[in-house]
Amino acid sequence: MPKRILVVDDDEMVLMALNELLKPEGYEVDAVGSGAEALEHLEKHTYNLLMLDIIMPEMNGFELCRKIRQKEALQETPIVFLTAKSREEDREEGIEAGANLFLSKPISPDKLLEIVSDTIG
Repeated sequence: MPKRILVVDDDEMVLMALNELLKPEGYEVDAVGSGAEALEHLEKHTYNLLMLDIIMPEMNGFELCRKIRQKEALQETPIVFLTAKSREEDREEGIEAGANLFLSKPISPDKLLEIVSDTIG
């Protein structure tokens, strides 16, 4: 059974690029553009990995991450921030919100695939 990844980013180009990168590697990818959409998907589906952007309208990635971690069924699901933010205080806030990893864009596709593979196999 393929590993499922939920990608949350308000940038359509980022969603398309991650989809194009991950699907050929055998991952099943759901790509959504907002925190609200992500929470809807998490009610209906189980994921092996969540990839979140931080800068999004309505609900930023930190808020989304905290909401996800409040759900008992999702407390062990790996969460990776993939964001343009790169300051140390952003990284600290991301980890405090419950993320397992904090990656700054841009990141090489090979490096990202390696991290995804290491995280969920």
